[in-house]
Amino acid sequence: MFLDLSVGNLIEPLTGREWKRDEVMRRYRQRIAYYADQGLAPQDKVFLHYGNTLEFFVDLLAVWTLGACAVPIDARLTEFEVATLAQSAQPRFSLWHQSVEEGVRARLSKQGVRALSTFDADTVSEKNTGWESFGPRLNLDDPALILFTSGTTGQPKGVVHTHRSLRARWITLRQSLGLQKFRKTLCLLPTHFGHGLICNCLFPWLSGNDLHILPPFRPDIVLQLGRLIDQFGITFLSSVPTVWRLALKASKRPEGRSVERVFCGSAPLSAHLWKGIQDWTGAGEVCNAYGITETGSWVAGTTVPGVIPEDGLIGEPWGSVVRILKSKSTENPAMMSEVCAPGESGYVWLNTPALMKGYLGRDDLTNQVVSQGWFVTGDIGFIDDRGLLYLRGREREEINKGGMKIFPADIDAVVERYEETVDVCSFGYEDPLYGEDVGIALVLKPPQKENLKSLFAWMGQYLAKHQMPSRWFLLDEIPRTSRGKVSRADVASKCATAAPTDPRTVS
Repeated sequence: MFLDLSVGNLIEPLTGREWKRDEVMRRYRQRIAYYADQGLAPQDKVFLHYGNTLEFFVDLLAVWTLGACAVPIDARLTEFEVATLAQSAQPRFSLWHQSVEEGVRARLSKQGVRALSTFDADTVSEKNTGWESFGPRLNLDDPALILFTSGTTGQPKGVVHTHRSLRARWITLRQSLGLQKFRKTLCLLPTHFGHGLICNCLFPWLSGNDLHILPPFRPDIVLQLGRLIDQFGITFLSSVPTVWRLALKASKRPEGRSVERVFCGSAPLSAHLWKGIQDWTGAGEVCNAYGITETGSWVAGTTVPGVIPEDGLIGEPWGSVVRILKSKSTENPAMMSEVCAPGESGYVWLNTPALMKGYLGRDDLTNQVVSQGWFVTGDIGFIDDRGLLYLRGREREEINKGGMKIFPADIDAVVERYEETVDVCSFGYEDPLYGEDVGIALVLKPPQKENLKSLFAWMGQYLAKHQMPSRWFLLDEIPRTSRGKVSRADVASKCATAAPTDPRTVS
């Protein structure tokens, strides 16, 4: 089977490097010849230790053409974490763009992993590649990507996508969203997980659109975001709420009005932040995109014309079927008949041709979330009488305060509207009286304590008494994962060792 190589240009706005399509194809041919000569073969797994670079995308295509499976690795992982992932994935090769970190290389070498450099691939003479004889060797149902979503220090959970599931995602997006608004796409996200790689980057680039690549989650870059959008005439970008909160507060808005579509994903988008993004970008279409790595990322969003931003509103499915069920059990044969009524909250299930093959070597975990072709997301949501999907939050984040169900995302959405809020994360903690109660971590503009006192009084106008946090923590920053997500459990753990501040007694 042949890859459809209708790729666009690759641009690095910070370095000024640009590879036109012809240059992309030239380097692609070099890499096919070099990696094949080094013994890279079908079914091999290959670690890519660098992302968000021109080389990453060309290497990805070469690995696929030779029938191998790419495993993008977060470059910030420690030697121990990389070794843990290697023990799970059993790669034959690891590819490096920069110099190999000696400790990581030695550790991988002991595990039988051979390191190769993209610089060596660039020395291959194009006239002597003979690349046509090496491929293509891939099959639709071969593993194409393994994306690790957790377990770098314990038991890794690697999502396996085949070429078939990836193509299913891109085809459904092309049918649902078109290509025109993606013609100059900007990537601010890491390329070692689904949102950034499968949808933000590969969908537009493999469709022939230009891809502009930036290092992920760097505050100094976010501060330049408006200027970069104008300089490169960006028409589309996707990011996460954290990035947008910083951009709206600290970056000069773009003046060229080139942005036509903006997606925000990986965490719920509040109506307040949604409207702020619309105003800052001037985009005619801002979308609360919903997607999970296991489903090839984007499966639904707010591309409905004239939509009014609402907390938790997702919208319509894109090439997928969404059901809200009363059960989350994959062992219940009657579960598909237990459908919630319009407006009734329940467990979000998805059926999509882009569903992962499964978790690498973990059939037990796969069987916990997949049943009869349906995937249970772990999210709580509902579908309204218009057929639009809303999210309330993750099941494991739901707080049960003496029998009253509280969704942390509802609290966060209120606090975000307070002008002095920089960042927020509410969470549950054990309480001897209620079983669970509400804690909240805050980053406020200075003076923090004075603003905390005002925030407390302000929140009383919008939240029910049982939703009001009982413990308040002022932090310098709220910790996030490498994918820009907030782990409420991690925030709760950090706050457990800190002293709370009572907003009613601060002076």
